[in-house]
Amino acid sequence: MQYIDRTITGIDDTEARFIGYVIDNSEEMNLDRRRPAVLVIPGGGYRMTSDREAEPVALQFVGAGYSAFVLRYSCAPSRYPTALCEAAEAMRIIRNHADEWHLDARRIAVIGFSAGGHLAANLATVTGDADLIEHGYQPDEVRPNALMLAYPVITSGPLAHRDSFDAALGPERKNNAAWLEALSIERHIDAKTPPVFVWHTMTDATVPVENTLMLVQSCKAAGVSVEAHLFPEGAHGLSLGTRETAWHEQPDGIVECVQSWPRLAIDWLRRTFAR
Repeated sequence: MQYIDRTITGIDDTEARFIGYVIDNSEEMNLDRRRPAVLVIPGGGYRMTSDREAEPVALQFVGAGYSAFVLRYSCAPSRYPTALCEAAEAMRIIRNHADEWHLDARRIAVIGFSAGGHLAANLATVTGDADLIEHGYQPDEVRPNALMLAYPVITSGPLAHRDSFDAALGPERKNNAAWLEALSIERHIDAKTPPVFVWHTMTDATVPVENTLMLVQSCKAAGVSVEAHLFPEGAHGLSLGTRETAWHEQPDGIVECVQSWPRLAIDWLRRTFAR
């Protein structure tokens, strides 16, 4: 396996970290194998990127035969669209190195958690296309082929996780109706949105489950394929829901009912990429 560790310089001169776990091919099996890949985008309210939603998640996909990458994007005081451009650059790096890393450039997925889910959805939908173009990216060239989300921040409306939008937009824009409308993901789902997998818990008191329900409804209205899993219990930010990813190993971060989501996501991704 190759371990990749690179710096992405943000449009505001901050630095993001791009980490990769690239599975080597073997002449004992298939030297010409092209693997799919997953870009993991941790959450943290646009104020930090969670360790619990980074490497432990990437390794789940590596274990299933995917090369995996993690983006530790710039957070506050960086403002939108810095993180979006860093996500676009991460996708560009992955696709530009597809031959070297034995990847299938047509089978690149992104998975985002909480505010990282908002960033992943921003990249995957047309939400941020104008901003990407302004900063030299062609949106269709950096759009992932599949979108996976865990307890995502979606809406900027009454059920928003307000602190995520405050951090992303900063004090000058956080109450600007036009900016909030522009970054409300459910308003920007269309035919360009790739297939979606999403999970949430019904008892999430930080990012209400209605965020996911709005996303599902918007996907249905736009004819976008969506698979959603709603689990009956569990707080926000569970990651894998295991002791490995529980906050300081606290029991409330160990929730058995959500522990099936990696298998469900990997099964969904296999079916999606087989189409």
